Amino acid sequence: MDVASAPAAIELVALTKRYAQGAPAVDSIDLRIGSASYCCLLGPSGCGKSTTLRMIAGHESVTSGDILLENRNITLLPAAARGTAMMFQSFALFPHLSALDNVAFSLKMKGVAKAPRHKQAQDLLERVAMGHLAQRKPGELSGGQQQRVALARALITQPRVLLLDEPLSALDPFLRIQMRAELRRWQKELGLTFIHVTHSQEEAMALADTVVVMNQGRIEQVGSPHQVYNAPATEFIARFMGGHNVIETHAGKVAVRNDHMLITPSGDGVDAMFGIAGTVTDVEYQGTYVLLGLQAQDAGGAKGVSVMLPEAQFTAQPYATGDAVHLSWAGDSAHALSA
Repeated sequence: MDVASAPAAIELVALTKRYAQGAPAVDSIDLRIGSASYCCLLGPSGCGKSTTLRMIAGHESVTSGDILLENRNITLLPAAARGTAMMFQSFALFPHLSALDNVAFSLKMKGVAKAPRHKQAQDLLERVAMGHLAQRKPGELSGGQQQRVALARALITQPRVLLLDEPLSALDPFLRIQMRAELRRWQKELGLTFIHVTHSQEEAMALADTVVVMNQGRIEQVGSPHQVYNAPATEFIARFMGGHNVIETHAGKVAVRNDHMLITPSGDGVDAMFGIAGTVTDVEYQGTYVLLGLQAQDAGGAKGVSVMLPEAQFTAQPYATGDAVHLSWAGDSAHALSA
């Protein structure tokens, strides 16, 4: 279903957060997040993504605008009354409590008796494959196990929307890949809306149905990972997502994926009127491919450009630093960028 027509779990209307001085942290953004979807808020540090998440959670006040959850205005409601739950970057588990009591803690605060709250907590720990470690304390668990406990603790409040604030950043690279697969599986099985803040392009593309790219408090682009990567709307997105060259042509500025660039030795029978001349400055072997860094001359002057070549292609025609080359691209590989 198209994002624009899907029922919205969360809708932000002219949402703004302004502190006492400086530019607004979040600048009048409008956003619809489809029900039972996985949405990643992506962008560099300071772009407003975490502030947006905290406003949705009720942990940050709203300067102006509205937050709707399933058409209910929750802008002024306390965090506990919103129907959302937050998974923090640090997991924020109580070190002196067992996994079971960590998960059951919110029910204890609501006055639920010990036996029923422990049963609910145990059921959720079983669901995230942690039932056998229910009596262990956080210090006796691995990072991935702590994350499962944190997820179960968030789910015990029966939220409609789960908010995740860089939940994988504290994990080692191997575990990060494993845990993002589990997050995706849990989201599908639970049928909840997940809103996940990250600065990792790879993480967002692996997880999201919808990627929301933010910059300087504003939304630059909303789309599927395929749309955002293959058709970046602006120069900022093309550069931030990586894997693109931003090239100034006589017709305007375009983005070309570095694996769609065509490279030949200079003077190798190519039409010098099309494409740009360059000099190889760096050669990086990456296993299945070789990444070439080049200094190229386009209509805007000398620019750094990268070209990704399959290993077999590089082996057949190797390049070394200092080599003069000619770069070009197929017409349908160039994506025009808006100002």
